[in-house]
Amino acid sequence: MERVSAVPVPQPRTVTADPSPDSSDGRGSRRSLAAALLLGAVGSTVVLLASGQVWAEGRAATGGGALPLTADGQDVTGAPAALAIVGLAALVAVFAVRGAGRRLVAALLALSGLGAALSAWAGATDSTALDEEAARTTGDAAATIDALTHTAWPYVTAAGGLLILVAGLLALRFGSRWPTMSGRYERDGTPRPRKAPRTAPDPDRPEELWKALDRGEDPTG
Repeated sequence: MERVSAVPVPQPRTVTADPSPDSSDGRGSRRSLAAALLLGAVGSTVVLLASGQVWAEGRAATGGGALPLTADGQDVTGAPAALAIVGLAALVAVFAVRGAGRRLVAALLALSGLGAALSAWAGATDSTALDEEAARTTGDAAATIDALTHTAWPYVTAAGGLLILVAGLLALRFGSRWPTMSGRYERDGTPRPRKAPRTAPDPDRPEELWKALDRGEDPTG
């Protein structure tokens, strides 16, 4: 009897499908949208909270000794808080417009963050607010502050402004792929299909004849 050698049968290779570019773009747009919302909201909150903290401390010389004085961020400069509110409004408005309007709003968002960061950084070493407080408290226009110290809150405010700036840059780069707040559009920005118009009932259909009889009408007329 002849020997029969077993020949291995080649198995078909499993081919993995490459992800489509559309799905990759969709995931990228969702990530950029979530990142912009998170950075813009957190940055605005940080700026609003940090600008209300004490930025500078010192003592004003008086006839009876030294009077301790403090100045918060609103006393030093009100620009960061105001720009944070503008940034929040722009962050919401960027979803209400499309095209060139969206780019303009995104640019406003980025500029709001940049302005908040620069104004907070400039106010980190400012002593004008404490000098004015010393003059108002002591009644001496020439009064100055001794032992002036600054806290870290101005730099925290500047960091919040940078977060708003990054959110605006993301909106400028990826905002054209984001959806709008409109009832006619799905989440991916495509128009929703309209409902087909209702057609007139066919009077020759049996159910229409019965309905006419129920209404007391003559279906043969």
